[in-house]
Amino acid sequence: MLTLAGNKAHGAMYFLKTFLSLPPRNTSLITPNPEFYVYDLGRMSKMIQDLDYSGWTLNLTGRVKNPLVLPYDAIKRRPAFEAAVTLECIENPVGGDTISNAIWRGVSLKNLLAEAGAAPNAQKVIFKAADGYTDSIPLTQAMASDVLLAYQMNGVDLPRKHGYPLRAVVPGIYGMKNVKWIMEIEVSDSNYLGYWQQRGWSDEAVIGLMARIDSPGAYQELHGLKQVIRGIAFAGAAGIRQVEVSTDGGRHWNAAQLDAPLSLYTWLFWRMDWQVPRAGVYRIVVRAMDRSGRLQTAEYTRGFPNGATGLHSITVEVVAAK
Repeated sequence: MLTLAGNKAHGAMYFLKTFLSLPPRNTSLITPNPEFYVYDLGRMSKMIQDLDYSGWTLNLTGRVKNPLVLPYDAIKRRPAFEAAVTLECIENPVGGDTISNAIWRGVSLKNLLAEAGAAPNAQKVIFKAADGYTDSIPLTQAMASDVLLAYQMNGVDLPRKHGYPLRAVVPGIYGMKNVKWIMEIEVSDSNYLGYWQQRGWSDEAVIGLMARIDSPGAYQELHGLKQVIRGIAFAGAAGIRQVEVSTDGGRHWNAAQLDAPLSLYTWLFWRMDWQVPRAGVYRIVVRAMDRSGRLQTAEYTRGFPNGATGLHSITVEVVAAK
C-alpha cells in the first residue's frame, strides 16, 4: 500500500482521480474488426481506398523455378486454413492498446513457395504492397506451416484498412512485418531491409513478453474490500506460463488465474481476486513469464528498436463500501 501524508498528498490523489482517471478496458477475446488497431503513418491514403482491385493478381517472383501469377479467385479456391493470431505494433508502449486478436483465413505461404520451387539457398522472402511499402522475413521462417496469406478476418473479407485483398500473417513477429495490400512476393538470394529496417528498427522483430492491467482503470476510486484485477498477457510464439500481480508496488507477488489462449499465438486473459486488507492507495503491478521460464523484465525501454519493455502498473484508491 502507498502512504499519503497530509493534505498535499491527498490533494494530489484527488487531482489524479478527477482528471486522469481511466475506465476499465472491456477487452474482447476476439477483437471486432472496427476496433482492431491500425498504425497508419499515411499509408491508408486515398490512393489505397480508391485502388481498383478488379484485375488484382498475386505475383510470386524472384529465385523460383516456376513464377506464379494468381488472381484473387484462384487464391480463394486453393486449400485454406484458419488461425487465431494476435498482432502487436512494435511501438506499443507498456500498457498500450496497439495490440489486437483475430481469426484469420487464407492460404499457406509455404505451399505457394514449394509450388513455385523457391531456391533452397535463398535468404529472404520480400512482401511488396500496393502503396510501395516493403518488408521481408527469412525463407526459413516463410516455410513454416503456420505462416498465412490471409484474405479473411473474423469471418469476412479483409477490410481495406486491414489489407484487402491479401495480407501476411506471420505469428510471433511484430505487426510491421505482417504486410498488408500485398501485390508481389519476391524470393531473394540476398539480405533485404524493408521500410522500417532502413530506419533502424529490428529486422527480426520478435514479439517480446508483455502483461497489461485492463481492470481496474488507472486512478480509479474502488468501493469495497473485495476487488477483481484482470488483464491480458502475450509473448508472441513463446507463450505464457504464468502471470503474477503485486498490490504493494512490486514487493510481494501473487499468481493470477489464467484462461486458456485460443491458440499458441494469441494473448490470454488473466484475473486475480483481491482481498484488500484496508482502505488506502495502492500501486498494482503485473508481470508475466513465458513457457521457457523467462520472466518479464522491469527495465523500462521505449519501442525503438526492438519493442517496449517494462512492467505495467496503475494506482488506485480503495475506500469503504458506500
